[in-house]
Amino acid sequence: MFTRIRQLLSQFFRRTRTINNEPLNKVSLIVIILIDIFILINVFTGLDDISRWHISPTEAYPCYSEWQNYRTKTTKDKDYEIVKLSLPSDTNNQLSFQRNYQQAEVGHLGKVSKTCLQYADYKDKINNPEKQQIIKTIDEEQAKISTLEQKNRTIKAQYDSTLLEKIAGQGREQSINQVSAEKAKQVLEQNNREISTFKQFIYTLKNELLAKAESISFIAFFKDDNQFREVDKGYRQASFWYPSIQLAFQSLFLLPLILIALSVHKFAQGRGYGLISLISWHLLAIFFIPLIVKIFEFLQISAIFRFFFNIISAIFGGLLFLINYIYILLIPIIGFGIIQFFQKFVFNPKVQAASRVQKSRCVNCAKKIRPLDIYCPHCGYDQDIECQNCHNLTYKHLSYCKHCGASQDSSNL
Repeated sequence: MFTRIRQLLSQFFRRTRTINNEPLNKVSLIVIILIDIFILINVFTGLDDISRWHISPTEAYPCYSEWQNYRTKTTKDKDYEIVKLSLPSDTNNQLSFQRNYQQAEVGHLGKVSKTCLQYADYKDKINNPEKQQIIKTIDEEQAKISTLEQKNRTIKAQYDSTLLEKIAGQGREQSINQVSAEKAKQVLEQNNREISTFKQFIYTLKNELLAKAESISFIAFFKDDNQFREVDKGYRQASFWYPSIQLAFQSLFLLPLILIALSVHKFAQGRGYGLISLISWHLLAIFFIPLIVKIFEFLQISAIFRFFFNIISAIFGGLLFLINYIYILLIPIIGFGIIQFFQKFVFNPKVQAASRVQKSRCVNCAKKIRPLDIYCPHCGYDQDIECQNCHNLTYKHLSYCKHCGASQDSSNL
C-alpha cells in the first residue's frame, strides 16, 4: 500500500512540473506558482464569503446573550442595567433595534428569531428622549460620586502625613497636602453626606425609570421563561448545526470547480494539450487544498467534536486532553479507510486498465498509444505481461488472457 501511495505522490509531483513529460523551465514554473497563489487566495476568499451566506446563531438569536447574562447576574440593579442597554447614548443615525436585527437577513439565508424581534420591539418602545435624559442624569450624578470618592481616598492617604507634619511643628504653608489634619475629618464627613445625597437621587431616578409602563412591560417580557426557553433551544440547535451548514456551503462552492478542473484535465490529456493539462492539474490540486483544510476545521469544531467532548466530560471530568488521543487514533483510521476506498474503486489499476485498453491508451499514464506498442512512448511503462497458462503476452492488469482466456489474477499481483 505504501508503495502505491509513493507512486501516486511521485506521479502527482511529476505532473505538476512537466508538460507532455518535458520539465518546465524556471520562468514558466514561477508563472505557474504565481497563478496558483492568486487563485488560492481567491478560493479562500470565496469560501469565507459563502460560509457567511447562512446567518450565524448569534445573528439568528441576537437577544440570547443579553438574556443569558441577565439570568446569571445576581446584582440588585440588573433590571436597571438591562433597561439601560435599550437606551444607547449615541442616537445619531441610529437604526431601531428591530431594524438592526433584521439587517442580518438581508442577502443571507435564515431568519431572525421572532421572539428576538419582539424583544427588539420592546427595546425600541423604551428608547425615547425622556428616558435617555434620565440615564444621562444618572451618569452625571454617578460621575460626581466617583469624584468625591476619589477625593476621600486622597485625603485618607494623606492624613498620616499631615498628622506627622503637625507633630513636627511644620507650618501649613509648607505642607504639600490638600487638607490639614484638623479639617480632614470635617471634609470627609461633608463629602460622605454629598455622596449619600447623590446616591439617594440616583436611586429615585432608577425607580422612576423602572416604573415607566414601557419598562415594566419590557422586564415582564424578559422574565418570561416560556418565551426564552424556545430561544435557548433554538440557539443551541443552531450552534450545533452551524459548522455543518458552513462546510456544506463551502463544499458546494468547491465541488463544481473540482469537477470542471478534472473534466478539463481529462479532456486535455486525451487531446494532448500539454499546457492546458498542466494548468488544470494545478487547479485541481489548488481546489482540493481548501477542501481538505475545511474538512479538518470541521472535525475540530463540529458536532463530532462536541459529541466526543461531551462523552469525555461525562466520563473523565476535566481530562479533556483525551479528545486529542481520540483524534490521533481516529483520523489515521479514517485516512487509511479513504486510501483503501480510492485504491479499490477509484484508482484500481484493473478498473483503469480495462477502460484505457479499450481506448488504446497507456495503462499507466493514459496517453494515446498504438495497439502494437509494447512500451508506452510517453512514460516507458510495459503494457504487457506473460500469461502463466499459454505464455503469450497479454494485457497487464486485465483479468483474463486475450489468447487463451485463462485467469490472470495471480499473475497480475
